[in-house]
Amino acid sequence: MFTRAITRRPGPEMVDGITSQNLGKPDFELALKQHDVYCRTLSGLGLDVTVLDAEPGFPDCCFVEDTAVVCAEVAVLTPLGAPSRQGEQLTIEPELAKHKPVVRILPPALIEGGDVLLVDKTFFVGLSDRTNAAGAAALADAVRPHGYDTVTIACCPSLHFKTDVNYIGNDTILVSPCCDSLPELARFKRVVVEDDEAYARNCLYINGTVIVPDGFPKTLAQVQATGVETTVIDVSEFRKLDGGLTCLSLRF
Repeated sequence: MFTRAITRRPGPEMVDGITSQNLGKPDFELALKQHDVYCRTLSGLGLDVTVLDAEPGFPDCCFVEDTAVVCAEVAVLTPLGAPSRQGEQLTIEPELAKHKPVVRILPPALIEGGDVLLVDKTFFVGLSDRTNAAGAAALADAVRPHGYDTVTIACCPSLHFKTDVNYIGNDTILVSPCCDSLPELARFKRVVVEDDEAYARNCLYINGTVIVPDGFPKTLAQVQATGVETTVIDVSEFRKLDGGLTCLSLRF
């Protein structure tokens, strides 16, 4: 069960954030409204939500998930793989330190939270352009004393592991076609989300409810078919920056 979440409002600089999409620049005012709805949704699911102000100089600062990996015992600051975001993790440290002991991973190890999926006591870490083997090993070293296993996966060539794989409760994951046959994921029941609704693979499981992005009816039906509760919100402006539902919060 999650009890807390840390989020950060987008700033006006978000319109110049990193993206591989061709969806136009985000509407900043609409993004603020969508972020407010996101935070209220987390609150409605029982979380105590901290909303930090935007961090000047970091256009992608609202995607706080990448800055740390947090579990019950510790918060691990991540040296982000995107050069323009390096240093962003230090801006989240004071807030995390209110709740957890903080461990820092240092370069040349690189890792981003979007490449890390925690299920029970196992961290699944996908190697990507943002996360290297040294980063995965450093995370494993940080969490092993607390009883966690770490599984490193050479996954699909996506931005992040959680672009392709997300847990939705009941021992079930959403996966892309290219990740469906990964042996490291064989223990799970898998729901394959085809590429025409690829963005919707990034659903967010909170205390028995799955938050699903608006506009993806097939994925919504697939998630509902597993028997889990769902709620739908619009995060269109964050999609323009490759950002999904998990990206916008640190949950613990």
